[in-house]
Amino acid sequence: MDSLLGAASQALAGQAGQQQAGGLDLMGLAAGLLNQHGGLPGLLQQLQSSGLMEQVQSWVSTGANLPVSGEQITAALGSDSVAQMAQQTGLSHGELGAQLAQWLPQIIDHLTPNGQAPAAGSAGGVDLGNLAGMLGGLLKQG
Repeated sequence: MDSLLGAASQALAGQAGQQQAGGLDLMGLAAGLLNQHGGLPGLLQQLQSSGLMEQVQSWVSTGANLPVSGEQITAALGSDSVAQMAQQTGLSHGELGAQLAQWLPQIIDHLTPNGQAPAAGSAGGVDLGNLAGMLGGLLKQG
């Protein structure tokens, strides 16, 4: 599964230039987070087990998304992981945390349109081929 996600991430990276928010490569970050955590179920588990259970449930559900701070996202994903992503994007640690806090709830919300998270151990239920289109739609809304 990791190799599949890695290959999809690399294939989608070519489309990433179209999915920018203030210079941030949302496509690359979203694919990287999914790959790093073993798909959407792994990412959701990481966030929930790090104290963001209520927020993550709101992002997955069909209701309004609860806000989250950059500090909360950084703590949940791990400071080292965020620092590595910040280095790749050229943003400061704090700037990246703030961007992830803004976009991650919307990305998860769009990846779980029926209000259901995919089961752990599944392929994640994410059609990575449609991830670029979904991010493009988010950027037009934002």
